[in-house]
Amino acid sequence: MMETKLTTTIHGLFLWFFLLSFFISFTTTRAQSSSPNYVGDDCKNSTEESLTSGFKTNLNSILSWLSSDAATSKGYNHTAIGTATRDAVYGLYDCRGDVTGTFCQFCVSTAASDIVQHCPNRSSAVIWYNYCILRYSNHDFFGNLTITPSWQFPGTKNSTNSTQELQKAETYMQSLIKNATVETNLLYAMGEFNSGGSSGERYGLVQCSRDLTSDQCRQCLNAMLDQVPKCCASKVGWQVLAPSCLIKYDDFMFYKITTSQGPSPSFNSANNKGTSKTKTLIIIIVSVLVALVLLSCGIYFLWRKNQSNNDALLSETTPISIHYNPYQGQGDDSLNADLPTIPLFWIRQSTNNFSDSCKLGEGGFGPVYKGSLQDGTEVAIKRLSKTSGQGLDEFKNEVIFIAKLQHRNLVRLLGCCVEENEKLLIYEYMSNSSLALHLFDMEKRKQLSWKVRMNIIKGIARGLLYLHEDSRLKIIHRDMKASNVLLDQDMNPKISDFGLARTFEKGQNEENTRRVMGTYGYMAPEYAMEGLYSVKSDVFSFGVLLLEIIAGKRNSGFYLSDHGQSLLVYSWKLWCEGECLELVDPILENTYIRNEVTRCIHIGLLCVQEDAIDRPTMSTVVVMLASETMTLPNPNHPAFSVGRKFGKEDESTSKTSKDNISVNEVSISNVFPR
Repeated sequence: MMETKLTTTIHGLFLWFFLLSFFISFTTTRAQSSSPNYVGDDCKNSTEESLTSGFKTNLNSILSWLSSDAATSKGYNHTAIGTATRDAVYGLYDCRGDVTGTFCQFCVSTAASDIVQHCPNRSSAVIWYNYCILRYSNHDFFGNLTITPSWQFPGTKNSTNSTQELQKAETYMQSLIKNATVETNLLYAMGEFNSGGSSGERYGLVQCSRDLTSDQCRQCLNAMLDQVPKCCASKVGWQVLAPSCLIKYDDFMFYKITTSQGPSPSFNSANNKGTSKTKTLIIIIVSVLVALVLLSCGIYFLWRKNQSNNDALLSETTPISIHYNPYQGQGDDSLNADLPTIPLFWIRQSTNNFSDSCKLGEGGFGPVYKGSLQDGTEVAIKRLSKTSGQGLDEFKNEVIFIAKLQHRNLVRLLGCCVEENEKLLIYEYMSNSSLALHLFDMEKRKQLSWKVRMNIIKGIARGLLYLHEDSRLKIIHRDMKASNVLLDQDMNPKISDFGLARTFEKGQNEENTRRVMGTYGYMAPEYAMEGLYSVKSDVFSFGVLLLEIIAGKRNSGFYLSDHGQSLLVYSWKLWCEGECLELVDPILENTYIRNEVTRCIHIGLLCVQEDAIDRPTMSTVVVMLASETMTLPNPNHPAFSVGRKFGKEDESTSKTSKDNISVNEVSISNVFPR
């Protein structure tokens, strides 16, 4: 009852919030209702170059950062990447003084997307839109005045008295320049005046790139104004711009009135109509903003109250403390300074706003979508479920661990996004999806010849060896399974999904947790029952996976088959009877190498032995797989069951369930040991 009332209240508040938002949007952004219009670029003055891959990577990162930052800044910012290398990129955006927030970001993101199309393979470029400018270079241009090249855009309407029109325009624009560089020092100004007679109102705007000084700004604007008599003397409206500044003059209001700009410069006019209108509009805007703030506070406190019971889900988190920061390099607590951030607007665009048609699958922590980066690179985008408490830990782990790992058998994390309420991870796209999709499908399994399966087994082993012994961090994956092995276009395996991974200190061999998470069927017995995990836990999971690859069947669903046993029980039984080749997937028929398969089954049984101390390390496993002459020890019995008793089903159950692929594909589970 209480929850229903709360929900109704929140819905009502959201309705008012929507109506007021619509009202303020209508009254304050009518001048901005259209999309940003392309004005021009400077690429005709440069030639295409052969850019290094490092420069291209840094450029993409710069453009993404500029797009994201535009949503939260005051309309201007600049940054640089790789300043100590030859692949350095410097980037800057500057929105018009009357344009901020979402519309500024829309303009900047459009410019960031278009600049690589208009100016391909350029080490420096500038692009203009009617509401913003975006610029990048391989040289540091911050604070440098650039007035050439410049562009003139005369209006289409002819003046009836060009001499008088030009004189009044120049005088008024000089007053705006003074206002921008002396009176307010904002480096931009806009305003209107009545030109007298039947000519009516005239509107002007001046703006400089906000990395300049006032003197540099004044010099740039005067240089632009000096060009007007040569290009546009007979026209009512005109615009002149350079990389460092612009001036614009016309007979219609092309800008939005803002409360942040300085007072419009005084100018002799026959009529100052519009002043009272402006004041009234400002009063309306301020009133509505206050109402919005109050409503937002009310909604926030109600939401917090409603969420208080859910906070317990996050009370026990990973020992890693991270401050979520969507922008690189802003403080020591950022997620990963080396990891590019991808703007949310681009992710939404490339996934058609997370459309089901772009959905690749569903994991334990949320869905995965297919998308692309601004350069066309196909990517897989994991979207953290907003209802998954554990997923918050997973996000931290992925960003910390996998971003620092580089190995051909590990999936690459290309970037992340932390904006609004979204937390997204961007990976390289694997065209053949997961091993599980092929291995446990009757038709797709035919693509997995023994040669391909052997390559997959060896690749997974190399990837785990890297995690355990060769990487900078000693990492335990804790969730090795077929669905967490991805296949590239050549069917090479790459280990993915490091959400449950944990690191070990130097010399540390095992750890204990009371919060057991993973997938039944792959868990080592000491981990499932006692919460103990080590590198040998991953070895056990690898052994299960190896036997699944050979048999073409899941361990977790095997007991529903005609054999009525777990895959481990059945494998051990066949091994003891000397009939281990009966385990082999019938699809392979006689296309496999008998000694090689027998050796792999032997290695698999060594990996799934009940006592962790008896299992080999991954370094030993890799050597075993590579050598045909190495003598292998005899395996002891495996862990026959973990957390359930497998019994033979009655005949009817067996018949109806024999084609079941899985009964338990739980991606995350909590088990509290007795």
